Amino acid sequence: MAAPRSKSNPRVSKLRRQLKQSGAEALLVTNFKNVTYLTGFTGDDSYLLVTAKEEILFSDPRYSEQLEEECPHVKLEVREQGVSILDSVAKTVSKAKIGKLGIESSSMTVQFFKKVVAKLPRVEIKPLDGLVEELRVIKDKGEIALTRDAVSLAEKAFAVLKAGLRGDQTEKELEALLTYDIQRNGGRGTSFPPIVGVGPRAARPHGTPGMVKMEEESFVLIDWGADYRFYKSDLTRVLFYGKVPAKMKKMYETCLKAQLAAIDKIKPGVIMSDVDKAARSIIAKAGWGKQFGHGLGHGIGLDIHEAPRLNSLSDRPLEPGMIVTVEPGIYFPGFGGVRIEDDILVTKDGHEVLTSVPKSFEEATISI
Repeated sequence: MAAPRSKSNPRVSKLRRQLKQSGAEALLVTNFKNVTYLTGFTGDDSYLLVTAKEEILFSDPRYSEQLEEECPHVKLEVREQGVSILDSVAKTVSKAKIGKLGIESSSMTVQFFKKVVAKLPRVEIKPLDGLVEELRVIKDKGEIALTRDAVSLAEKAFAVLKAGLRGDQTEKELEALLTYDIQRNGGRGTSFPPIVGVGPRAARPHGTPGMVKMEEESFVLIDWGADYRFYKSDLTRVLFYGKVPAKMKKMYETCLKAQLAAIDKIKPGVIMSDVDKAARSIIAKAGWGKQFGHGLGHGIGLDIHEAPRLNSLSDRPLEPGMIVTVEPGIYFPGFGGVRIEDDILVTKDGHEVLTSVPKSFEEATISI
């Protein structure tokens, strides 16, 4: 994990500034990925209490050795047998005389919220949303490096898959092969269950792989990514073989033109909805605006879908350090669909395309 391991953790320092502005005296971090981001701890079932002066990680004996190794500069509270983590949190909050405690409202169930209130009847519980997630929007050097590794793993797996494609392979087999290759080369697994759609099934943006064989149609859409040390990559390609319908070729070339236009637009200060518009206008001009029904892209990091969002409603400007996908699509139920997706880093003076899988129509045409 890329969380800083020095005594002065810049991520926590930024969070403390946010906390001060919110009026809360401390924040109870219950989203496990946010705990990972702030501490470097890669286990789960653990909470982090961030106060004005210290960070306290609450966990259980299963992780004792791992905690010592991954979080040497974080104060640890490992619960005893028969004592819940929430009991440990309540005891610490009361001892520290915290009067107003912030909670991550978006990652807490109503039931758990009621338990927190019951355990801390004299503490004002202040729901806060997105403080850590906002920090995660801008990636630091370590996070960018891990994302590059995740991209590399995904691309190597795809290259192996592409080289060995056969007509008798099913969507499920392609999904399994990608997962296997990513894991055997050091990845935690795929970023998400790969989407593999042959022929008309490519018209399902989030379709589930089935037992349809490649040879039953003339094209296949593959959406996949690798998880490397919790950081994600996300790519989509369409491969063609056999007699490809003229309409499909036009769809693909239009989609690629739209994607390239949107990528070219990316640089600091550009409003995200304008990037979306750059792609959407090209697809609409081709007469297929209604066939592009989702946003242009999203942030990637510890989650496969995280802030920021590239869509028609986002009025936020791009900033250096953001990593976003650009993935326009055109879908016709019963016929097929096209989506082309790459991962883009916003740099100080423009952008860098982190992914490099070939994507011209000629390069996407293969023999099986």
